[in-house]
Amino acid sequence: MVKDAVEEAKAKVAEEQTEEVQTEENPETVTEEEAETASQEETGGEAKEPAKEGSKKFFGKKNKKDKKDEKIEELTDRLTRQMAEFDNFRKRSEKEKSQMYEIGAKDVIEKILPVVDNFERGLQGLTEEEKADPFVEGVDKIYKQLMTTLEGIGVKPIEAVGQEFDPDFHNAVMHVEDEAFGENTIAEEFQKGYTYRDSVVRHSMVKVAN
Repeated sequence: MVKDAVEEAKAKVAEEQTEEVQTEENPETVTEEEAETASQEETGGEAKEPAKEGSKKFFGKKNKKDKKDEKIEELTDRLTRQMAEFDNFRKRSEKEKSQMYEIGAKDVIEKILPVVDNFERGLQGLTEEEKADPFVEGVDKIYKQLMTTLEGIGVKPIEAVGQEFDPDFHNAVMHVEDEAFGENTIAEEFQKGYTYRDSVVRHSMVKVAN
């Protein structure tokens, strides 16, 4: 019996040694749960659950702009542009209308100025006795009324005699050597010049002292 027990013990020891060798050569396969647990321990965090498909769709719809809102923005932008274009057109039209008005007014004034010149020549050629005549007084009043009306719409005579010559307002048709006047000073005016709203309608015809 002792011999049998010894043989049985030897067989058991040999079997245990065989199992240890197999374990070292072929380690057990790690399960998916054990791998996931090991990964969490290594990273120090918890495994995140994958986002649900429904939540992705929900956020996608929320971020996407509604077609109705896009149409409202498009119409608002178009209306804003049209209003800006109309405002520019209105300002441009007013400016052009103002320019055309001034051009037309200057044209009318240029035609009236020769009549003013004739009034002035006729009144300047009268003697003191003739000026006392009621008819002449009436003509003089008409002339003054005409000048007041022109001044009221912005027509003003250009100052000439005694002023320094300015090519923007004066037209020199003669030069004279006269020590009584300073250099480049207007000594005489042959025809009055006029401005309309600070714009020259007709230059003054003058004689300039050198």
